[in-house]
Amino acid sequence: MPGPSIARPSTSTSGIAVTAGPPPLTGWREWRAWPGNLAALWKRSLRFRTILVTVVLTALAILIACIWMALAIQNDLFQSRLLQVQTDARRATTAAQGTLDSSVVQGDVVQIQNLMTSVQNNLAQQSSSDSITVRRIDRTPSALAPQDFSSGVLSDQNLISESLRSSVQASPQNQWWQSVALPTENGVLPGIIVGQQLIVPDVGAYELYLAYDLGSASQTLGFIQGTLWVVGIGLILLIGAISWFVLRSVTIPIGEAADTSAQLAAGELGVRLPVRGEDELATLGRSFNAMADSIQSQIKELADLSLVQQRFVSDVSHELRTPLTTIRLAADMLNDRREDFDPATARAAELLNAQVQRFETLLTDLLEISRYDAGSVQLELEPTSLAHLAEDVIESMQQLADQHGTDVRLVAPGGYSPVEMDPRRVRRVVRNLLGNAIEHGEGRPIVVTVDSDQQAVAIGVRDFGLGMKADDVDRVFDRFWRADPSRKRTIGGTGLGLSIALGDARLHGGELAVWSELGRGTHFVLTLPRTATRVWGASPIPVDPGDDGAAGIEALGLTQPIEIPRDAAATRVGGAK
Repeated sequence: MPGPSIARPSTSTSGIAVTAGPPPLTGWREWRAWPGNLAALWKRSLRFRTILVTVVLTALAILIACIWMALAIQNDLFQSRLLQVQTDARRATTAAQGTLDSSVVQGDVVQIQNLMTSVQNNLAQQSSSDSITVRRIDRTPSALAPQDFSSGVLSDQNLISESLRSSVQASPQNQWWQSVALPTENGVLPGIIVGQQLIVPDVGAYELYLAYDLGSASQTLGFIQGTLWVVGIGLILLIGAISWFVLRSVTIPIGEAADTSAQLAAGELGVRLPVRGEDELATLGRSFNAMADSIQSQIKELADLSLVQQRFVSDVSHELRTPLTTIRLAADMLNDRREDFDPATARAAELLNAQVQRFETLLTDLLEISRYDAGSVQLELEPTSLAHLAEDVIESMQQLADQHGTDVRLVAPGGYSPVEMDPRRVRRVVRNLLGNAIEHGEGRPIVVTVDSDQQAVAIGVRDFGLGMKADDVDRVFDRFWRADPSRKRTIGGTGLGLSIALGDARLHGGELAVWSELGRGTHFVLTLPRTATRVWGASPIPVDPGDDGAAGIEALGLTQPIEIPRDAAATRVGGAK
């Protein structure tokens, strides 16, 4: 009997990199991870999201209110101080002008100079400013005109702008002012310079300027602004604390409900929500607990019914074994002596033997399914090479493949190193997949691929038959389901093989995936973990074969079996895989 066709590459190929598990969460000690952690917290925490939105909007509102209040208070303080300064300057100017108007100098230079000295003293007494300057407007030389005088910060004539001087010179009856920065020993203070004209008898008009500092108003404004900022920050913290407290009273029951729901979903049907008070949350808790009680009772009823069904199937299967054994012996005896019967009786004996064998297989599968339903299946693990196991299965089914005119080819770049598995169950899965491929492969080549990486080993069975529709692919593992009910089984399947194969794969912590497309065939991939309890990441063999076809299979050509000692193969290839 010819062995399976095996194609092995001359050089080992590296497997696909697979992550062993989900990436670890980064803690708050690493500041670079803060943006990601905050984004994740924003998505999953209602309390954090609500408090942050409340604090931000509150801070924005308080900021706008504080700025508006500070500007309003600043403007009010300035207008109040300006009115006070203008009143003071007008009173001092009026008193000085009255002194000038009431005096009689008769062109005497000494009297005019004494008069200006008296006016200077009067200005100092009548005004609250200690910075005064008086300058003659007409700069034409005159023997009678008294000299200009200045005191305080106005000794620096650059403080008075040309626009202010022009306004004072052009309007004898009006009072003018400007804001300036007054230099002091401790720095610069905001101030106001008020200007107006004085008329000196027998001489003419003089410019009078008085400077007032706004230091007290600035200190008052600074105190008010500081108070506003302190109150604003205090309000933000207070509102944040109130929001946290209020939300805590709401989100804690919500979190308890979420945890209880997760425990119920995990199968802990006895957990219930703690109910406190008589408010809406307490009503929700009582409704939730009533729903959990109802679900628990219904699940218990379904579990009891399922247990009865499982016991019934198991008991019937066991009870049928004794009469089935007797029937099987009788059928074998009749089948062995069918040549002594007439043609009709011989055909009946042959059909009876075939159906008894199929019934025995069905009974065995039903017993296996009942064990899976009852959760009583246990693995018998031992180190096994998946590649060598595939060779054995292909060799054992070679006669069936020859009967269907199918060429089975094994491509095994990996999977030689031993992996802990239950070889009987994995062999049964591979036989089932290969049998289905032979039955539905339309006599076209079948490719069995074995490969591995650091995390898992996998075997894929690819046929190029008719394939299945997408809806059929979703139901391919259902019990007793057939893609084409009118199509006759040719190898005596029971309809439970793929369901049992899926159970065997999951029992190993692995996966059994399928890809199929009409006109392109079907591809089953069994993936088993090396050491982990379950498979993480992608399989070493992609489930979707991509853009392959019969032409690509024909390009492989017929290959001859290559005999490789199993120990040597495991040493040579398995170490890399």
